[in-house]
Amino acid sequence: MTTTAETAPTPSARPAPRPASARRRRPLGSLLTILTWLIALVFFAPVAWMVITSFKQESQAASSPPTFFFTPTLEQYAAIVDSNAGAYFLNSAIATAVSTLLVIAMAVPAAYALSIRPVKRTQDVLFFFISTKMLPIVAVIMPIYVIAGQIGLLDNLLTLIILYTAMNLPIAVWMMRSFFLEVPGEVLEAAAMDGASLMATMRRVLIPMVTPGIAATALICVIFAWNEFFFALNLSAANAATAPLYLLSTMTSEGQFLAQLSAASVLASLPVVLAGWFAQKQLVRGLSMGAVK
Repeated sequence: MTTTAETAPTPSARPAPRPASARRRRPLGSLLTILTWLIALVFFAPVAWMVITSFKQESQAASSPPTFFFTPTLEQYAAIVDSNAGAYFLNSAIATAVSTLLVIAMAVPAAYALSIRPVKRTQDVLFFFISTKMLPIVAVIMPIYVIAGQIGLLDNLLTLIILYTAMNLPIAVWMMRSFFLEVPGEVLEAAAMDGASLMATMRRVLIPMVTPGIAATALICVIFAWNEFFFALNLSAANAATAPLYLLSTMTSEGQFLAQLSAASVLASLPVVLAGWFAQKQLVRGLSMGAVK
């Protein structure tokens, strides 16, 4: 007669308790998340209020206390379309697009020379580039005004294109250099072993690899050129006036038309916002290049 030994039931496995530090970090992380959202809402509130005001009547926009419940209207946008705003926005678009293309066309080979083919005094060259941004614009506006007047380029879009290119080129060179430094040297050695020329290496190897960086640099240049105000204010009057000057023109001696100014500000901000929206994937990749070694 065989007897079977009864086995004692094993206790059910229980998950290991969380460490006390992990339990403390979880409420702290939630608190930081809430705080981040609150800070973001505080910074976004003026923009949201500007958009809301653009759909009001002038009497509602200037009311005290503020009007929160109203019937939206497109009168302010219609007034801007009926005015000469299109010429201002076209000048901004031309100056921004042409200057950005020139900056990228010059920054890419300069950054290549300073990163992959560095010269003896590379650091001195880089310092010279960035030192041009240390000079206040107000200190050079008078010589530029005199020179532009003598060669007949006052109130000329070409003057703004040249100045915007010079303004953005140092930043573009520094940004593009950091992107080129991330390119593995083995890739360039492989291209050289295959007999690729310099132009072929740039066109088929380097440019595709740093395309996110080029997109990020171009977007930064677009933002700076589109928002530039000081040069446009002092060197243009009617023929080369840009979008920021149109915003200034809405402030007349009769008072500030807040609803129309808000509508004009929304339209002036829209191109840059759309450019950032469509290029956000490339922008994030480009700005993250060089951040981690």
